[in-house]
Amino acid sequence: MRKSVCVFCSSSDAVDSVFFEAAAELGASMARRGLTLIYGGGGAGLMGALARAVHDHGGRVVGVIPDFMHARGLAYQDADELVVTGGMRERKAVMEARADALVGLPGGFGTLEEILEVLTFKQLELHTKPIVLLNTQGFYDHLLQMFERLYGERFARSGHRRLLHVAEDAEGALEYIDSYRPDTVESKWV
Repeated sequence: MRKSVCVFCSSSDAVDSVFFEAAAELGASMARRGLTLIYGGGGAGLMGALARAVHDHGGRVVGVIPDFMHARGLAYQDADELVVTGGMRERKAVMEARADALVGLPGGFGTLEEILEVLTFKQLELHTKPIVLLNTQGFYDHLLQMFERLYGERFARSGHRRLLHVAEDAEGALEYIDSYRPDTVESKWV
């Protein structure tokens, strides 16, 4: 049974309100299901909206933030647990290790990097955790098209589509996580 979900998402306050609504919906749904949020520890942007929604609905929040961001006052101070790491790589490792599932909300370069890293690690058979992209307003459509090109040009195996699930909303993402069973996927090395 999965108890914690790592969510990668934007720390920007400048994005459209529809993305804040999706973050709040995910946070509320996670809390109602008794899932602990593991995330990047920020108090701004989708990060803050997500963490506040988890708390507003009685859930638990674990923030993982690098020391240089913590020193700048960027942490969500109401986190139930705040882990301060020595840097970005350690932050990602802690988040991934503590999570039973991984979700990508819309975000910028950092979010993309985090999602692609956990996807790569799953492709390399380093974990079997569910990975979900929450594709709010078609945010990830172009990335998914790029993935299709990777499959078509044989830079990635077509069976690796199953490494990642795409959901349109929070309920779809969490239902997938609830029902997820690791699947045998063609090895990258064959």
